[in-house]
Amino acid sequence: MKRYLAWLFLLFLVPAVALAAETPEYNEGIDYQVLTHPQPTTVDTGSVEVVEMFWYGCPHCFHLEPLLKNWLKKKPARVTFIRMPAIFNNPEWQLDATAFYTAEVLGKGEKMHTPLFDAIHVQNRPLHTRDQLMQFFSEFGVSNDEFRNTFDSFTVQAKVQRAADLTRKYEINGVPTIIVDGKYRVDGNMAGGSYENMLKIVDYLVRKEMKENKTTAKSQ
Repeated sequence: MKRYLAWLFLLFLVPAVALAAETPEYNEGIDYQVLTHPQPTTVDTGSVEVVEMFWYGCPHCFHLEPLLKNWLKKKPARVTFIRMPAIFNNPEWQLDATAFYTAEVLGKGEKMHTPLFDAIHVQNRPLHTRDQLMQFFSEFGVSNDEFRNTFDSFTVQAKVQRAADLTRKYEINGVPTIIVDGKYRVDGNMAGGSYENMLKIVDYLVRKEMKENKTTAKSQ
C-alpha cells in the first residue's frame, strides 16, 4: 500500500515539476525592474504594450532582431508591439532615430528596418550622415526631395522628441531594452546576456499583466 501511495504521489508530482520548469518564476530587481514612474501606454484596456528600445548601431540589437521576429509570430493577439529608437545625448543616435521615423512616416518602416541593420552590421556600410542616409533611402524609391521634406518634417521631429523623452522616463541605460506595459523594464544584463531568456522574461511579464488586467476587469 505504501509503495502504491508513493507511486501515486510521484505520478502527480512529475507533471507539476514539468509545468514549473516550463513556466519559471522571475523576480523583480533581478530579472526585471519596475519603473519608478510607470508610463501611460497607447493600447486599449485589456491589451498589453511591449516596446523594444533599440539603436541601429547596436550589435546586440542586431542579433536580437531574428529572435524578435520569431517572437512576433507567436505573441498573443492582445499584445501590441512597438519599436522605438532610444535616444541618448549622442547625435548619431538622434540621426538614426530620425531615419527610423522618416521610413515609418513614408510607409516604408517594415520594408527598411532589417535592411538598415544589415547595411550597418553585415555590409559595414557608413550611414553616419544625412546625405548617406538619403542615398540609402533612394534605393527604396524615395526621392531626395521626399526624403528631405519628411526628414525635416514636424511629424518626424515630434516622434523623435517623444522617443527621447521616453528613453529618459523608461530609465534605460543601454539597448536593447524592452518595456512591458509601461511599467516593467527588461535588459540584457538582467537576462544574463541571453536574448532567448530576455524574451522569456517578457513573456512572463505579459502573462502577469494579462492576469492582472483580467482581475481588474472582474472587480469593476
